[in-house]
Amino acid sequence: MSLYLDLATDAARAAGALLKEHFLVEREVNEFAAHDIKLELDVRTQDLITQMILARFPDHAIYGEEGLGGNQASEFQWIVDPLDGTVNYFYGIPHFCTSIAVRRGEQILAGVIYDPMRDELFAADHEDKRATLNGAPMAVSARTQLSDAIISVGLAKVAETIDRNLPVLEQMIHRVRKCRMMGSAALDLAYVACGRLDGYIEAGISLWDVAAGILLCENAGGQIDLQPRRDKPDKYSIIASSGHIAEISESGRSITG
Repeated sequence: MSLYLDLATDAARAAGALLKEHFLVEREVNEFAAHDIKLELDVRTQDLITQMILARFPDHAIYGEEGLGGNQASEFQWIVDPLDGTVNYFYGIPHFCTSIAVRRGEQILAGVIYDPMRDELFAADHEDKRATLNGAPMAVSARTQLSDAIISVGLAKVAETIDRNLPVLEQMIHRVRKCRMMGSAALDLAYVACGRLDGYIEAGISLWDVAAGILLCENAGGQIDLQPRRDKPDKYSIIASSGHIAEISESGRSITG
């Protein structure tokens, strides 16, 4: 593993241990929103990750869901989602993860997604072009028929992006084997990368949700279409797929805006 992937792995495992320790025990809420929850533990977990990264690279930048850190002028930026799937976590649903990626300029160098409840570590490194699950090589699904596919359609957090994705969900649900809404964008991408899902579509997502998963999918042989939302700064639409079923990308293009 590269030096960056080593550090991302260590930080993700430390964060996952903290989250698992407090699962079903502590749920101090900082903010309730219509379709989202912010926990004090989100902040504490990002602080832990930030401390570990800056202890090794004090001049690097941190760009996380819970705020910025380090030297924001640095060409190296760590993109952190300390707890992706906070609503699941709050409700006691054991489907959540920590996502950490590092990029230099626009090139993602390494990415890790860690699910502490299943002890599954998804990792990718730009240099060796590999994607692994607990150290074993992984690849996207080889399925070629839409009728055999399982697709995740995320509905995001605000009315506009929910409305934009509903027609995609309605169309897909009649054509694929099953649609899923699982509550963690990062794990959706990890599942595309390892072949559990054939595609993931969402209209309003943040970079920290998907940065590590993008590298995972690409290294595992998949395809990513990430488009900035013209109407929402710092938000993106994303279509991730194995690349073997053209209808997934064709249906997902309606969410771009």
